[in-house]
Amino acid sequence: MRETEQLAQRFREVILNGKWVTNTNLKEQIDQLPLAEANEQIDNLNTIALLCFHIHYYIKGVLQVLDGGTLDIKDKFSFDAPDLKSEEDWISLKEELWKDAYAFALAIEKIDDSQLSNEFVKAEYGTYRRNLNGMIEHCYYHLGQIVLLKKLISIKAKS
Repeated sequence: MRETEQLAQRFREVILNGKWVTNTNLKEQIDQLPLAEANEQIDNLNTIALLCFHIHYYIKGVLQVLDGGTLDIKDKFSFDAPDLKSEEDWISLKEELWKDAYAFALAIEKIDDSQLSNEFVKAEYGTYRRNLNGMIEHCYYHLGQIVLLKKLISIKAKS
């Protein structure tokens, strides 16, 4: 299996349909989650909805590069999520996340393995390999936060 196919599979595992490292994935954790829980604020922690926006922000921004475009995202805007006021807003955010995640995995598979050592946009950003692995690690990091937030929300609801 090509390295880019392996990277695409790892990305799919964390976001869409895997259970290899964490025995869960983002889609499994939030697909049926109601907006009230996604927006539940625990102390000063980020909400699940905000973390999902943040994950999607980076997927969408890097996907644009993988599709031949420019890198327009900025870290300072990665938590500037719109208010989700209805279940429809929440469903729309998730559907966009799933759509772009599928496209992101397909875009990774289209990359030739020889390109993985190439500079990603600018030298200071490292290589394609580093950025793709970083995206996967970033998603796992926030998946862990979401799992913990769900547990805290469940405990809060019981008390």
